[in-house]
Amino acid sequence: MGVVLLIVGVMGLSACTGRAVESFTLEVDLPEQFELKTAANYRPATGETCVLPRRRGERPERKVFFTDYKPVASRVSYELPLTETVEGCPLVLRSVEFDFYAKWGTRDTDVGGSFASISVRDRVEDGMSGMPESGVQKVLGECKWHFRTVGPLHAIRKLLICSSLDSIGTVRESRVGGVAQRSQLSGKKLRLALTVSEDELPAFGDRWIAVPGGWRRCRGKSFEDLFGYCTGNTTEFKPIKMPDGRICDIYPTCQ
Repeated sequence: MGVVLLIVGVMGLSACTGRAVESFTLEVDLPEQFELKTAANYRPATGETCVLPRRRGERPERKVFFTDYKPVASRVSYELPLTETVEGCPLVLRSVEFDFYAKWGTRDTDVGGSFASISVRDRVEDGMSGMPESGVQKVLGECKWHFRTVGPLHAIRKLLICSSLDSIGTVRESRVGGVAQRSQLSGKKLRLALTVSEDELPAFGDRWIAVPGGWRRCRGKSFEDLFGYCTGNTTEFKPIKMPDGRICDIYPTCQ
């Protein structure tokens, strides 16, 4: 009996060890002054009939991680299991979601946000890239600041938009994201790599005119016109208020 119990115990330990091995490393390359919230979402495996109850507050089928702002570019890393069991229901990792917040100025309100997601599927459709021989699957994204003006003094504010990059670095119109095959992830790495473009663009069309040194804000119907569409008028402009309080004619050089 003792030998039998020992064998059963070892088998149980091996099973647990096997489950622990079924994991992968999730890495996120963050630019400087970026904050990140990561959520790994688990759902019933294909063919399972169990249903998770709806609940408020803590959700064991959702693993959430937070990374604070850092003054320099950094890489964060998590070890994520590919399977979980919650209340007797076998679950598999279905997706990973990312919420980014980045600082563009020194004030507490000088923050912009964007998001990304990676879908984890039972299998990847034809034409989709899978796990490379290096064992590191990369999802690339580029963030860009888009500026606008608000209020009666036409103060500068910024929006953050992060877009996907293809394998050669061409910006796509879609938001950052990708697809991974679950069976290929065990013991490998899935890396989301973000960069920030040095160029900034207007957040809305037909409100700014490109000039040497940057952009000028169209006057619109009057100085008080908060919308200030150009509508073909490329000679009348209005000053803007920079984040540091200066009143300037051209953004961002303040010439």
